[in-house]
Amino acid sequence: MLEKVDLTKKVSKEEYKAKMPQLEARLGRLQRECKSLGIPVLIVFEGFGAAGKGLQIGRLIQSMDPRGFEVHTIKNETEEERMHPFMWRFWTKTPARGRIAVFDGSWYRRVLIDRFEKRTKNKELPAVFHSINSFEEQLADDGNLVIKLFLDIDRKEQKKRFEKLEKNKETAWRVSQGDRERNARYDEYAAMMEDMLFQTDTDYAPWTIIESMDRRFATLKIYTTVIKAMADQIEKVQRQKEKKAAGRDEKAEDRQASEDGLIREIAKAADDEMRELQVSILSKADLTLSYTREEYKEKLDGLQKKIQKLHGELYRRRIPVVLGFEGWDAGGKGGAIKRLTEKMDARGYVVNPTASPNDIEKAHHYLWRFWRAMPKDGHVAIFDRTWYGRVMVERIEGFCTTEEWKRAYKEINDMEKDLYDAGAIVTKFWMHIDKDEQERRFKERQENPEKQWKITDEDWRNREKWDQYEDAVNEMLMRTSTDYAPWVVVEGNDKYYARVKVLQTVVDAIEERLKEK
Repeated sequence: MLEKVDLTKKVSKEEYKAKMPQLEARLGRLQRECKSLGIPVLIVFEGFGAAGKGLQIGRLIQSMDPRGFEVHTIKNETEEERMHPFMWRFWTKTPARGRIAVFDGSWYRRVLIDRFEKRTKNKELPAVFHSINSFEEQLADDGNLVIKLFLDIDRKEQKKRFEKLEKNKETAWRVSQGDRERNARYDEYAAMMEDMLFQTDTDYAPWTIIESMDRRFATLKIYTTVIKAMADQIEKVQRQKEKKAAGRDEKAEDRQASEDGLIREIAKAADDEMRELQVSILSKADLTLSYTREEYKEKLDGLQKKIQKLHGELYRRRIPVVLGFEGWDAGGKGGAIKRLTEKMDARGYVVNPTASPNDIEKAHHYLWRFWRAMPKDGHVAIFDRTWYGRVMVERIEGFCTTEEWKRAYKEINDMEKDLYDAGAIVTKFWMHIDKDEQERRFKERQENPEKQWKITDEDWRNREKWDQYEDAVNEMLMRTSTDYAPWVVVEGNDKYYARVKVLQTVVDAIEERLKEK
């Protein structure tokens, strides 16, 4: 790709001055329109050292309202960032809807500078490229506009610019030993850049090569590229809005046309037949499993002592753990989490209760709030309800589109693979009870003043959709139970048995990882 680039392109001072005012005005208008439509924008600047990334970023943002963007300079990982999964520091910097994030350097550092300096091993590259493409695809699918600009200069020009910077005491610090090394081995580093461009040039996040030998030409091309991408995205979003509005009219007509109920009856019959044919993982659970109180106390005591010891070993060996708890209302999530953490050092774990997203969380990709809560190395993150709400409650209650929840299976699997690749133990529990047991527990909560806060009208309403939720759970378990992040169905009609199974599963997972280490 790079060998085909014509680096001789130039723009005269007169042409530059004639075109820039119009481009600046357009960019300002488009920023306001993106804000109005709630379009989040990521603008990534990558390329050769001394190609002018900082200068061009400064030039670009001059035309924007500073209240609507943030610039992120990506250098070596901090200690805190090193103790999290690779993509954590980038997920936490993704913009809210209607805002712009500009990246001076980016997640591509892992496959460029880190690869050149052998901090990223060749055997790690496939997983890293997969994480990068998955990250960008998930953002694009969620309505983010990802603009990637690669600033290109040749070896001779780069060396000349380095020498100019080094002659001035005020700018000499900007040329590092790494910069000199990459210039000395320019062809080797350029080959790595070629590979990066080839591996990550996608329809949802394409690269644009910016010929940067002439800075005026580069500025014009950057402005033009950003303007076109933003204008195209705005047009796309407007078309979607129009289509959605038209779709509502069509649905109204469909309902009118099917007043006789025939279509609805056919659809319901097909749904019923599909339910009978689908594999039910939950139906295989033996809900008669139980322990006596004496058996429970003995097993609980032994397992909690093991977890107390293993928790310290996790910290010593810097192994992160992610535990997700889902299940029926009154399924025993809270009780299991309480017994799991009773003997753990409170400084080394966090329990994250997941409620409906707030306004800030709604303004981001649905996985954003979970990425922010992922543990650093040696710590444990426990989620009382999880990212799987996307394919359960949001799916059933219509809080997301069919397209959104269907693609969520892959998005979730990719996120959990990133956690696993970063060294995390990832295990998910489905706390399973039958409908009769749930009703018994609901009534018990209503009659106990100390537990009435646990039961709401919504809990009772959800029971009416039990079959729909059961179908969704079975599909979720089937599509997202992997060898790196397995689901464990916990037979929960007997609370004693359920709590012991959770603790035993966690102990087994940690001990297995420690053997590998």
